[in-house]
Amino acid sequence: MELIEREQQIRLGRTHSEEDKALIGAGGYLSPVEHLWTDVLIAISLKKPVLLKGPTGAGKTKLAETVSQFFSQPVQSINCSVDLDAEALLGFKTIVLKDGMNEISFVEGPVIEAMKKGHILYIDEINMAKSETLPILHSVLDYRRMLTNPFTGEVIHAHPDFSVIAAINEGYIGTTPMNEALKNRFVSFSVPYISGDHLRKLWKELFPAAPKELHALMLNLANDLMEQVKQGLLSEEAASIRSLLYATELAQYMEPLRAINYAIAEKLEDEQEKKLVLELAASWIK
Repeated sequence: MELIEREQQIRLGRTHSEEDKALIGAGGYLSPVEHLWTDVLIAISLKKPVLLKGPTGAGKTKLAETVSQFFSQPVQSINCSVDLDAEALLGFKTIVLKDGMNEISFVEGPVIEAMKKGHILYIDEINMAKSETLPILHSVLDYRRMLTNPFTGEVIHAHPDFSVIAAINEGYIGTTPMNEALKNRFVSFSVPYISGDHLRKLWKELFPAAPKELHALMLNLANDLMEQVKQGLLSEEAASIRSLLYATELAQYMEPLRAINYAIAEKLEDEQEKKLVLELAASWIK
């Protein structure tokens, strides 16, 4: 804890512009696994790139935002896709008017901005990107913590506070196994769905004015959905905590079964899975 506290004090002592302050996460992640939160903070304090693995809606992005809040450190985000290219990562050249003359200027992308300013670089769904795009980050992610900008030739050494957090949903459509050279640069953490007391606490914090009956319905449904996922009867996305939160928000203004249908069931491809979700929900509605 001494390492974490020292690192926190260093980063809290940095000053940020109003624009950068707006990029600091809201926090609120509750770890369902002993030591997960503390161990992630240790890895960040040691300047290790962190890889968060887990199903959609498990709270990977919320964990990254909470790290941002803990260190009062802005976040630069990248949402990966097959269309991601070097310009989306590093920036691009453009023509600007200066003193009545056109000149070429370089607009810095999230990687370079995070490196220079000491922000957290959050790379979401990193295994959605094409394998040939990400090697450009190898020198950023290893002990060198530097980058030669191929567009300008500038050599950039990372700010002492610069941190990298990436997230993946393994086995999902459109994803590919991470290149070993890339994966080896990360410290990897599994992020499971929260459940039990952690889930109950989260619902109380987020929906303090919601009826107790609605709390009970959603928490019981969450447990049922997770159990069905374990048994292989439902896909992981059916038990997404994010979707359950959406359903709870909607259910405060409409009939709960409709809310559950819109927020959870209708997003599933399999008709039998949709039916099972609604049957499970109906069993808790009196």
